Amino acid sequence: MGYVTGLRCRECGTRFPKQLRAFCDECFGPLEVDYDYEAIAGALTHDLIQSRPKTLWRYRELLPIDGEPTVGLHTGGTPLVKAGRLGRALGLNQLYIKNDAVNFPTLSFKDRVVAVALSKAREFGLEIVGCASTGNLANSVAANASAAGLTSFVLIPANLEQTKVIGTLVYGTRLIGVNGTYDDVNRLCSEISGRYNWGLVNVNLRHFYGEGSKTFGYEIAEALGWRAPAAIVVPMAGGSLITKSYKGFKELEQLGLLEDDVKTQVFGAQAEGCNPIAAAVKRKSTDLIPVKPNTIAKSLAIGDPADGYFAARTILKTGGWADDATDEEIIEGINLLASTEGIFAETAGGVTVAVTKKLAEQKRLPKDEPVVIAITGNGLKTTEALDLTLFNVIEPKLSAFEELLDERDWREQAAALAS
Repeated sequence: MGYVTGLRCRECGTRFPKQLRAFCDECFGPLEVDYDYEAIAGALTHDLIQSRPKTLWRYRELLPIDGEPTVGLHTGGTPLVKAGRLGRALGLNQLYIKNDAVNFPTLSFKDRVVAVALSKAREFGLEIVGCASTGNLANSVAANASAAGLTSFVLIPANLEQTKVIGTLVYGTRLIGVNGTYDDVNRLCSEISGRYNWGLVNVNLRHFYGEGSKTFGYEIAEALGWRAPAAIVVPMAGGSLITKSYKGFKELEQLGLLEDDVKTQVFGAQAEGCNPIAAAVKRKSTDLIPVKPNTIAKSLAIGDPADGYFAARTILKTGGWADDATDEEIIEGINLLASTEGIFAETAGGVTVAVTKKLAEQKRLPKDEPVVIAITGNGLKTTEALDLTLFNVIEPKLSAFEELLDERDWREQAAALAS
């Protein structure tokens, strides 16, 4: 049984039935899924949730499907890690990492949204699906479509990281590179959706697709003992994850599933080379000025983000903030996370860590309350950003090893990291 009552325009409030639709006919605004929360409150309990497998589908009453899920049955349920060593480095005593770098099957949070979107596509009887992508979504649509027996078309900027190209092609998708930015690719996909009866997950399935991001918030609250964190730091590309995570906290509060009211401050992280949302927040505005991306964080390189207005509004409404990181700071963030917590994040994760460091230095984050940072993709996806190819080669002799040990300051480095 599904609990979706229909679709509603986030701008003018016009209502529509559950259907493939790219935008509101009245004002061209984005759409939101509406639910019968009263019915959900009578059906969903802590005991029911915790009796189910530890995947995103344990919260299925709050997701926009009408029957049983059919795609991504093992997706979600990623760890919330207490990050003591990174927290000490940043001066935060209750720092946690929500680690979607180990999500199934393609090692990013996009597996959540694709599981929901393709389950809905199958309910609509679609046989062809696709997306516009900066990389992670390409991987996930290709993999999940293959597992579901669906034909997929994936469009990407032609200059995408080679590891993400390989991580898409391997699943047998029809991969198409486009000469242009992600925004050019997305516009092309919008035109394709108007011509063909295909399910493009971030175009005419977007209102269903975005709901999968709420499970990021549900899982954080459940892992914290059914409490929302004091603060959350989230990387921003299109801006959906940050708004949907907060929506997830508020839905649990509305249903009486949280121990306390939601007082979470929401913080956004972007790359300096593509920061339209962060720039708007710094002006204390929700009006975005599109930019042309120029950053190593290609998964965040969306110059005209579809949910940017809503992301900025959520940040400002909750008393949060946004900041950005240079390419050098992004790499430093990747290395800091890896050397303190043993987590290898992609460039988007480097952005999040670098911005969290800045926010902590600005004393915007609470020192002694739970702060969660979102790691959304695995470092194996963006190895090109790092220069880690040089290492020492010695003869198989103890004397050679000890000679090298005397030449290097590894002992001092290890002691500094442990302190």
